[in-house]
Amino acid sequence: MKDAANHTARESVAGQATQHNLAAAHVVNGLGARRHLVPWHNFRHLLETQARVSPDKVFLIFHDQQGQRSEYSYASFTARVRRIAHYLGHELGICQGDRVATLCSNHSDTVLLYFACWWLGAVVAPQNIDEDDRRIAFILRNSEAVVCFTRPDQLQRARRLVSGDEAAGAANVRHILSTEALSTAPDPGPPVDWQAETRPGLEDEALLVYTSGTTGAPKGVVLTQYNLLVDASGISAWQGITGNQRMMCVLPVHHVNGTVVTLVTPLVTGGSTVLNAQFSVQAFWRRIVDEGVHVVSVVPTLLQYLIEQAERFRQAGHGKFGPGLSAADLKHFRHFICGAGTLALTLAREFEDCFNLTLLHGYGLSETTCYSCFLPIDLSPEDRRHWLLEHDYPSIGCPIAPNEMAIFAADGSGRQLGEGQRGEICVRGHNVMKHYYRRPDANEETFRFGWFRSGDEGFWLRDEFGRRFFFISGRIKELINRGGVKYSPLDIEEVLLELPGVRAGLAIAFPNTWYGEEVGAWVVRQHNASLDEADVLTHCRARLPFAKCPKVVVFGEDVPVTSTGKYQRLKLQDAFAAWRDKQFRESDSTQ
Repeated sequence: MKDAANHTARESVAGQATQHNLAAAHVVNGLGARRHLVPWHNFRHLLETQARVSPDKVFLIFHDQQGQRSEYSYASFTARVRRIAHYLGHELGICQGDRVATLCSNHSDTVLLYFACWWLGAVVAPQNIDEDDRRIAFILRNSEAVVCFTRPDQLQRARRLVSGDEAAGAANVRHILSTEALSTAPDPGPPVDWQAETRPGLEDEALLVYTSGTTGAPKGVVLTQYNLLVDASGISAWQGITGNQRMMCVLPVHHVNGTVVTLVTPLVTGGSTVLNAQFSVQAFWRRIVDEGVHVVSVVPTLLQYLIEQAERFRQAGHGKFGPGLSAADLKHFRHFICGAGTLALTLAREFEDCFNLTLLHGYGLSETTCYSCFLPIDLSPEDRRHWLLEHDYPSIGCPIAPNEMAIFAADGSGRQLGEGQRGEICVRGHNVMKHYYRRPDANEETFRFGWFRSGDEGFWLRDEFGRRFFFISGRIKELINRGGVKYSPLDIEEVLLELPGVRAGLAIAFPNTWYGEEVGAWVVRQHNASLDEADVLTHCRARLPFAKCPKVVVFGEDVPVTSTGKYQRLKLQDAFAAWRDKQFRESDSTQ
């Protein structure tokens, strides 16, 4: 009994310490998260404000997979959201704080559903339809969702996941419905003053998104309405996005990038957004021109696709933007926002040289709502290229207003590091998540010293005005630990990508009896390239010390990535299993 009491006491003390650290991680420049930096009371207040100020202005344009176009004005979008919210509450019994799971692709119905949930104060738990059934079933259970909405093509799958063996324990799900059911939502009648009704506040939870994770079960990231609104406001201010501009969404809206950057950000500015059912490399530039798009948010993978398509356009006798288009047609276009995945120097340089368009690199995580920093928009072209291309890594820029950033020792000791010193990128501010859902262990470790610990390795350098420009140099958990010496895979990948004929190259840490981990290279050749292993190894050994060089090269057809373009290096480890017991020596003529 005494041991049990002591254990309970220790848990209580640990919980109090975690709550203290969580509160500290939500402070920016001395302001706690309760000192709100946005003028709206909730999403409903924002929607009704924009509908009143600009009722006829277009907010959402949607292009479906068949090329059909539809649009909503601020007034019609808000009216539709209100109608769906009434249906959710009065017909399905969804209450403030309930979780609504979605198994949906990009669609205007999906967007309407999100905002209807936030109108009520319900929480959206979006699923990636490309994930495996086991993961989705886990999230349905863990999120305690009461309703699951799907697109028609996912309806049978959702029913199987809720009632089948994989989802044992998902008894909370009362309804599984297609989003097409939302089209028949009844009109709730004349609107009532939002202040006169029970309503959610900024601290109400809005999103429950699950991290992909490298080991263990996915972790649920809890984001509040305030998290979404303050991060979107910070993004719009940094990017110079105003109400007369139009953004475009080509990323999945089940992820914070697609949701926050290209749905919530245009909303807070009173601007417009173009939602695409999916990314189309062939239609990309034509849609920017036809819809008058000013800013697009992308991941590095899409830049590579656009470069390859430009070459195909040229081979077909067209310009790099496609049939009938030239640079003059894109005079209105301002810039790309690029982040979420690893941006290689080689790719950044190739993209800028190919298209001569501005790339504003940034960084953020689901745990910090979305973006935490960007290259400054006021940099001259020369200065921007300096920070993007003339260091070992492309700079991810400077912190936006809702948060602060710093580099701490990677051992979790809470020791802050100075200029040029590599350590763990940490963030604190109003856009830091509320917490991990039902994971006190993860919360305790992640917020150990009052900052959010990203798990990413980085450093910062100061410019002539005293601004700190941050860099990400690798993932601490993905660092290659060869015999106690750690190497960043990004360093090796930059060398791989310099070799002609390499379309994609990843440095893989694979288990090895002799060194704990060894360095492997997963290489995807360009079309018709005749590279072999000897070519790759010779190139790398001319540029890198032996210990850091790949010892084995495996050729593949593609690179596994998440739906937002992040490389999944751990999925490739098994390809190197045959070399687990091999000792690699520099004196060997072939490795």
